[in-house]
Amino acid sequence: MKAYIFPGQGAQFEGMGADLYENSQEAKDLFDKANEILGFSITDIMFKGTAEDLKQTRVTQPAIFLHAVISAKLMGDDFKPEMVAGHSLGEFSALVMAKALSFEDGLNLVYKRALAMQEACEIEPSTMAAVLGLEDEIVEQVCKETKGIVVAANYNCPGQLVISGDIDAINTACETLKEKGARRALVLPVGGAFHSPLMEPARENLAKAIQNTEIQNPICPVYQNAVAKAVVDKESIKENLIAQLTAPVRWTQSIQQMITDGGTDFTEIGPGKVLTGLMRKIDRSVTASKAEMN
Repeated sequence: MKAYIFPGQGAQFEGMGADLYENSQEAKDLFDKANEILGFSITDIMFKGTAEDLKQTRVTQPAIFLHAVISAKLMGDDFKPEMVAGHSLGEFSALVMAKALSFEDGLNLVYKRALAMQEACEIEPSTMAAVLGLEDEIVEQVCKETKGIVVAANYNCPGQLVISGDIDAINTACETLKEKGARRALVLPVGGAFHSPLMEPARENLAKAIQNTEIQNPICPVYQNAVAKAVVDKESIKENLIAQLTAPVRWTQSIQQMITDGGTDFTEIGPGKVLTGLMRKIDRSVTASKAEMN
């Protein structure tokens, strides 16, 4: 079965989307519409901004969403999904391309999500750290035993788990994890503790917007981060989207479930090729590639 996967925050790059804009009228129309919806010229920042400009959450999230969705739309009839998934923010791109969300509503929600997360980050200093080379169970146990707020946030692939929480708890957990044999426990340059209880204010904020957005049953199963299984019902999609901000990204489990359900050919659409790399670490028996844009 043909599966499409969509990247999340961190995949941005300088000049992203400029080639799409210059080479396609459809892309140009969608980017122009995005500027209108957002009320500022995101295309200026995407095409001409610095890496620093692109790192602001309010810019990064809509920029990655736009690059992924517009790239997928430009595939036209070649885009025939039998299953889709997106990593964190990428779930919104997946939902738009599975026709559960309109382009406009998807972009509006992504922008509200970015602003809500930015606000939540400002309430309490918090961060995330990548842990390499340990079993998930050991990392989960250390999180449980560490004082303060620290949780497993992103199950990226076997042996790569990101933890999230308040700064002191993250630093303490990183030291313990190194003692337990982690190859690396590295604090990441992010603005806050995504996918942790510290995102509760953002979750409450976004919940209202999601409840008021029209969501349809998708044209194919969507494997959502919070549950790591196929979802085809619009009400469940809403619940899982709301849960997503404070729940872990169960990416390893989602991909494994997609393979169990018959996924054999995975294509990553959007900036970067992080997910293609993770696919090879999760299961080498399936095909994983980056969509080539003409």
